[in-house]
Amino acid sequence: MAVHARPAAFDGPDGMPYSVDILTDDTGSDGIRFGAYLIFLKWRRMGEAGIDAHLESDFLAFGDSPEAARAAIGQMTLREVKAKLDELVRARGGADGPRWWDAMRADDAPDGGAGA
Repeated sequence: MAVHARPAAFDGPDGMPYSVDILTDDTGSDGIRFGAYLIFLKWRRMGEAGIDAHLESDFLAFGDSPEAARAAIGQMTLREVKAKLDELVRARGGADGPRWWDAMRADDAPDGGAGA
């Protein structure tokens, strides 16, 4: 996000497109006040553009302020963020699916992708 000034986007293991953002919230704990977590927005593959669903991680970083918690989680690499997405999708029963571009190609095929 810091490099491109927009949320990162990934293909999930279910073949669906996701974007990610960082959110913070009060932890309710006296010891560590704020936590940061990742929210993954699952985008529609077909039809009108929009969001189908979302997944949220647990708190992954903490700080004395929302800014400190956000900065701490911001240290995660894209590889770590993608691994967290994959973990969340699989935990929800998302099986490895076709990539979005393969599904689009199949939907555009004259036989609906059924093959000969």
